[in-house]
Amino acid sequence: MHKIEEKFDVAVIGGGPAGMMAAGRAAELGAKVVLIEKNPSLGKKLLITGKGRCNITQAEFDDKEIIKKFGKNGKFLFSSLAAFGPEEAIAFFESLGVKTKIERGGRVFPVSDRSQDVLMSLQKYLDQNGVQVIYDARVEGFEMFEMEDEKIKSVELENRIILAEKFVIATGGKSYPATGSTGDGYAWAEKFGHKIIRTAPALVPVRTAEEWAKEAQGLSLKNVEIKIFQNNKKQDSRFGEMLFTHFGVSGPIVLDISKKTGELLEKGEVVLSIDLKPVLAPEQLDARLQRDFQENLNKNFKNYLPDLLPQKLIDIIINLSDIDPDKKINFITKDERKKLIHFLKDLRLTVSGTTGYNQAIVTSGGVDIHEVDSKTMRSRLIDNLYFAGEILDLDGPTGGYNLQMCWSTGRAAGTYVVN
Repeated sequence: MHKIEEKFDVAVIGGGPAGMMAAGRAAELGAKVVLIEKNPSLGKKLLITGKGRCNITQAEFDDKEIIKKFGKNGKFLFSSLAAFGPEEAIAFFESLGVKTKIERGGRVFPVSDRSQDVLMSLQKYLDQNGVQVIYDARVEGFEMFEMEDEKIKSVELENRIILAEKFVIATGGKSYPATGSTGDGYAWAEKFGHKIIRTAPALVPVRTAEEWAKEAQGLSLKNVEIKIFQNNKKQDSRFGEMLFTHFGVSGPIVLDISKKTGELLEKGEVVLSIDLKPVLAPEQLDARLQRDFQENLNKNFKNYLPDLLPQKLIDIIINLSDIDPDKKINFITKDERKKLIHFLKDLRLTVSGTTGYNQAIVTSGGVDIHEVDSKTMRSRLIDNLYFAGEILDLDGPTGGYNLQMCWSTGRAAGTYVVN
């Protein structure tokens, strides 16, 4: 079958946040742009971000603080954040009719709480600037110029060949493969000679071995600290909110620590320790318990615990501490009190794994950032190739950081494919 050929200035592959931003920006600057998407619609993964509310960005307006959140690779974002950071992202969406609000932890959401509104604004941006979108388009391969193996000539789809001056790959990672993020871009980048830093699920719920965690299913804990231990050495910690599930634990602080948990798990056993009373040192907690016990001398132990713990943890702590639930407070021994303090300060769970790419918000690893220009997003190996978004070896914590990375790198790629 003879395939029709179409020529563009810029071909962007991947219709997620970074791809839509790159395509819209390049077109806004006057380029003839095509956006190639393998799904029947754009932004499939964007729609499920922030539990369907879309945490657009993070109201952390100090670029240095954002860079820190991305760890050792964060400095790569210096230029793109300076040009298009959270303030610019908020102004961009407001200009397209998406009013925003800032919630706890600096999370920025649309006032409507609808990710659909964010997607529609990006589609409006594409339409306004005349981007041609090809849906249900699977990439079959690329053709290089015969005399120049550092330059892409075209991308081949099922029924057409797209010729372009510049190409942007913004296909995301491997997280939520049901949305189309199946790691295709990594294979292409490798064929172009790029090194792929080993990928792994990140911002992912954690499975635990203990049966009691299931009894606490649905319980959300605020203002707790979680630590991870290996060989009795503390490896990392987070403070904030977590959630018990039918398979283990989730919630913001668990997701933020999950990448490290997964890495450690490959070396041996990993233990999560939950501090239910992190603002109180053990001796302060002991003093509080002694005061409480004085005021509740004739109460049964189990009837006192609602003052100390959420309902769903009461039976769990009773069983773990092995204190008779019907024992009068007056008769609780010092050793039993110490045992209670131990479980309040160091409630342990053994990690059995993560829930994998199917539930990972982002993918860690990806295209080695040392082979990409941090200002322009241009490949250092292929003259007319650019990368944007999650395909790069960049991943940050929950709270809008990863979407901001997509807006910033997408905007940079879209700007410099034209300039």
